[in-house]
Amino acid sequence: MKRIKYSKVRKVQPNLFEYTGSYKKDPVEMQLFVYDVEGYEEYRNVSIERVRKELDDPEQELDVKWLNIHGLHDIELIKEIGNVLRTETFIISDVLNVLRRSRIDEFDNMLFFSIKSILEETGSNTVRIEQISFLLTDNTIVSFQERKSDFFSHIRERIRTGGGIVRKKKNDYLLYLMLDAIIENFFITIENYEADIEKLLIEAQHSHKSEFLSRIEHERENLNYLKRAILPLRDALYTLKSIKDDDEFDGIESSNYTFFARLHQKALELLEQIEYDVNNLESASNIFYSSQAQKMNQIMKTLTIFSVIFMPLTFIVGVYGMNFDNMPELRSKNGYFIVLGVMFVTVILMVFYFRRKKWF
Repeated sequence: MKRIKYSKVRKVQPNLFEYTGSYKKDPVEMQLFVYDVEGYEEYRNVSIERVRKELDDPEQELDVKWLNIHGLHDIELIKEIGNVLRTETFIISDVLNVLRRSRIDEFDNMLFFSIKSILEETGSNTVRIEQISFLLTDNTIVSFQERKSDFFSHIRERIRTGGGIVRKKKNDYLLYLMLDAIIENFFITIENYEADIEKLLIEAQHSHKSEFLSRIEHERENLNYLKRAILPLRDALYTLKSIKDDDEFDGIESSNYTFFARLHQKALELLEQIEYDVNNLESASNIFYSSQAQKMNQIMKTLTIFSVIFMPLTFIVGVYGMNFDNMPELRSKNGYFIVLGVMFVTVILMVFYFRRKKWF
């Protein structure tokens, strides 16, 4: 069974630059895409100097720039990126503090969005919650990931090949594609859990092991952790699709708000799936308890029938076990065999009667 690890929130001062995650071993890498309808440029393992040069290049003012960062433990580098983007210090602090809930902040010239994503540990049955943050400003979008993952591989391929409409759109559409990729990963994860839950539903009818309940509880706990990640995401997406008429930040084109409304709908569908799966787990528990109760009832029924069968036999034995002198049957030559015969016939008649009544 996969077990999701979700860190508890730890208070961090708003302007304190501290990475609160656990991915600190891999080096920080940056990848930069600069593209328009005509073509694209891709820079791997790009330096901060190169990033500054590309973002400030007047000849590329209308081009879309996507800076993707893997790793957040290099605090000075993250702060430098914030300086390049002229970002408020508390936003950079929130990028580094990965324990906060998903949310969206809207400013005059910038949109900040943080989201929780599912990250599966390689070679283990552990699934972790990872934070991915986005900064959207002018024609630039910056994505901050705690570690390398393949959420956006298909998006990079679209940019390289010119597939779809990604190179015809601005950075707000790119934000939509990345959010959609993360949400789709939730669907895949939940579908995997649903396969396990279906097996539990089938097994509940036959299993009598006490650890079966522990497996159900682990699945329920995992789904609740997923729900904790999706609930604030739903709220943030609702806010994002509702800022269409705001006058603070106009970095999202009006025609693209439909896409973000679709993401909000997907978040609602995720929550509905989780509720459905939790109910299925509850059904598996009920089936297990019903099966256990039925088995116990069957055992008690069998024991009761045996007890009823032996009651008249015990009565007969008790009568002839009394030590009275005036008991004619005690001196009968065939008395012993007669009593045994009576007891045998009694048992046969009672079994026949129980069978006719379909008591067993």
